[in-house]
Amino acid sequence: MQNSHAHKKSSVHLYSVMTFSFVVASIFSVYPLNASIAVFRPMWLVMVLIFWLVFQPTLIGVGLAFFVGLLADLLTDSRLGQQALCAVLVAFFVKFISGYLKQLSSGLVWLLAVACLLLYQSALIFLHFFTQGIFAPQLLFAMLLSVMLWPVLVAVLVKYTV
Repeated sequence: MQNSHAHKKSSVHLYSVMTFSFVVASIFSVYPLNASIAVFRPMWLVMVLIFWLVFQPTLIGVGLAFFVGLLADLLTDSRLGQQALCAVLVAFFVKFISGYLKQLSSGLVWLLAVACLLLYQSALIFLHFFTQGIFAPQLLFAMLLSVMLWPVLVAVLVKYTV
């Protein structure tokens, strides 16, 4: 009985940390920046989503990825569903790859994150081009900064993964 109570307490703690991390990522995603540096804004919501998909795959799935993508669409005032589709693609990719890779070293986690960020941003650029006629390769700057910040995000959040 006590073990069940401890497990329930740790689950509540984990869900609280996950929720808090998505809230903070949302705030970082919409924090006003000068237009000249806004293209360098890291992909915070996507990075947090990838982190939880990799480190808590039983708790995070495609449904939450879709919700996070919709949230990103609403926060960034983009066409509804574009970032949601990209987030779902990333979730499917992580779920597919994690079926083959059971034990991930930190290097493999970084490579997986790079692949996910590249998939997300490439799909988003593709969608922007074919739905709005906008070609925005400068979005790749955000991806590059996100790749560089990935180890920092992991160092901060991994402390809270049970």
